[in-house]
Amino acid sequence: MVPDIRIRAANDRPVRKKAKYVVYWMVAYRRLHENFALERAVEWARRLERPLVILEPLRCDYRWASDRLHRFVVQGMRDNLRASERTPAFYYPYLEPEPGKGKGLLEALARQACVVVTDEFPSFFLPRMVRAAAKKLAVRLETVDSNGLLPMRAADRDFTTAHSFRRFLQKNLRPHLDELPRSSPLSGSGLPSLADLPARIVRRWPPASREWLIEEGSLESFPIDHSVAPTVRRGGERAARKDLRWFLNEALDGYADRRSTLEDSAGSGLSPYLHFGHVSPHEIFRAVAQYELWCPERIAETTDGNRTGWWGMRAGAESFLDQLVTWRELGYQSCSRRSDYHRYDSLPAWARQTLAEHAADPRPHIYTLRQLEAAETADPLWNAAQTQLVRDGTIHNYLRMLWGKKILEWTSSPRRALQVMIHLNNKYALDGRNPNSYSGIFWVLGRYDRPWGPERPVFGKIRYMSSENTARKMRTHDYLARYGDGAQKTPAARGRPVK
Repeated sequence: MVPDIRIRAANDRPVRKKAKYVVYWMVAYRRLHENFALERAVEWARRLERPLVILEPLRCDYRWASDRLHRFVVQGMRDNLRASERTPAFYYPYLEPEPGKGKGLLEALARQACVVVTDEFPSFFLPRMVRAAAKKLAVRLETVDSNGLLPMRAADRDFTTAHSFRRFLQKNLRPHLDELPRSSPLSGSGLPSLADLPARIVRRWPPASREWLIEEGSLESFPIDHSVAPTVRRGGERAARKDLRWFLNEALDGYADRRSTLEDSAGSGLSPYLHFGHVSPHEIFRAVAQYELWCPERIAETTDGNRTGWWGMRAGAESFLDQLVTWRELGYQSCSRRSDYHRYDSLPAWARQTLAEHAADPRPHIYTLRQLEAAETADPLWNAAQTQLVRDGTIHNYLRMLWGKKILEWTSSPRRALQVMIHLNNKYALDGRNPNSYSGIFWVLGRYDRPWGPERPVFGKIRYMSSENTARKMRTHDYLARYGDGAQKTPAARGRPVK
């Protein structure tokens, strides 16, 4: 059963036991496996002996909507369609053709629903959308937390550093590792099937056809940004699992040493799939544990906050889990507690003070948003990182930090730097618009960090990074050849993206 701590009633409406079906409104965990929200919906359907309808909608008017983001989601819908055909669930993929056209669909489905279950996701427009739906629906709406190994409500405060959050995890995470989601909630569920939905609903809100999804139909008619092209990386559960297998077999052992190298990088590349819910952090954790032949008894009894030696795994797995669990879930915890997580004033007081003291410092360059977006700066390494973002929808792990630091140095004010980073990241990054996006961007400006010396122009006591120091630490030749001046500026036609 889904742990109670992960379930929250979003309204005080009743469960209608004699209605026709249960609805799972799939908005964040876009997968049919390792999904607590789907598991909860199945629990309700079994208890009430009713069919399950899985509504997976995609709006067209979310900010930064583009061919890149739409295609990634649609590829996931394709996988969900195929997987659902082997289950009793009724899968309803809906792509909004014009802004506002999808309005009323959930309410119409809910009129004959016993209960509606949806995903609890703490950032972007989703919390606001779920709150609005909770007020409109005349039936119980539940949100379910499937975001991480630690339930978001298990923490008792907002953490200001990764070290303090790691200490909390070391003390409190262990019991939750015994409460992982079912691998396949629909398998053997014994649910009754639903032949069809009311014709009036399907006529007004026609679902994407099976043929269109399987053939990955054109997005030209959708009112989205067609200038941001899809990347070579595909969306969906199948692609996520393929990348997970590659990572385990080819990169995990060297992750600790090679994660930040530009050549032969051992990054996992799983963050886009985590963001769109095409893979669960629980599934990734389970796969790593199996690869390591690990059991929970190997966890060290420590609360010292050290990043190594805690899990009782080899160095590569320890380092990776620190990213997957500590750093990733730190961002989710913060977003779930702070409505201002995306605002400049949410920075720690020391960071705002030092940035204010140096806000008027002369900058070596002031670049416009157009120049930055087009990678037209005097810094070849930064240009290459920005080109990778535009072309592949990601930036190399280490260079993502440098990318943000230079934007701080090259814009007219820290507030402007924040606006630029959020816009460029959320427009182009497949894993943008995520709690971890805001963790990384705000880290550039001092969140989860401490004051550093010596005090510098523009940065003050904010941690400093430079392209020159990066080039001294790393071999950049191959990276610059791939993404630097003269390299292909459009999405690559083939080959595995650099992780």
